[in-house]
Amino acid sequence: MVAASHNSGKVRELADLLRPYGIETIGAAALGLSEPEETGSTFRANAELKALAAARDADLAALADDSGLVVPALGGAPGLPSARWAGPNRDFVMAMARVERALVAKAAEGISDRSAHFVCALALAWPDGHVESAEGRVYGALVWPPRGTYGFGYDPIFVPTGGRLTFGEMEPAAKHAISHRADAFRQLAAACLWPL
Repeated sequence: MVAASHNSGKVRELADLLRPYGIETIGAAALGLSEPEETGSTFRANAELKALAAARDADLAALADDSGLVVPALGGAPGLPSARWAGPNRDFVMAMARVERALVAKAAEGISDRSAHFVCALALAWPDGHVESAEGRVYGALVWPPRGTYGFGYDPIFVPTGGRLTFGEMEPAAKHAISHRADAFRQLAAACLWPL
């Protein structure tokens, strides 16, 4: 199955989620697939767009993810364009600092809310154009400075509700058990996959 992403962290997480089902994955970049323009207005629409493009181009089933960080104090930003906050070089150190600067500015205005949640939409598409999708969320709060070297993206500043460690400090198996991606995958797997 194609892990329809050029983000190595997402490809690794998708492969980890599919492994118990006996499904081998290959990343879109390894197949030389282009990244479609994300023109959807929701996480789900973008995931479906990416899955369908990869399934069609590779003539294989494809699993795609569209996810992002939502910060209510910032009006939902970074939101749908979370990766674009990291710039063309996907510099998430810069993106995390940008989020922190925006939260500091809000705190100066008397808004000290640091709550946040991750959203993940997963779409599983087949070459014939059939697609199934699901959306998951995980809630928590943002911390500064970033902590941990696991995960990717905004993981080092996100502490899930009830936890003490950031996603960046969690071993991958611990994150997979509670993450937004795992939540979406559980829903999708219940509809489409059967473990070995």
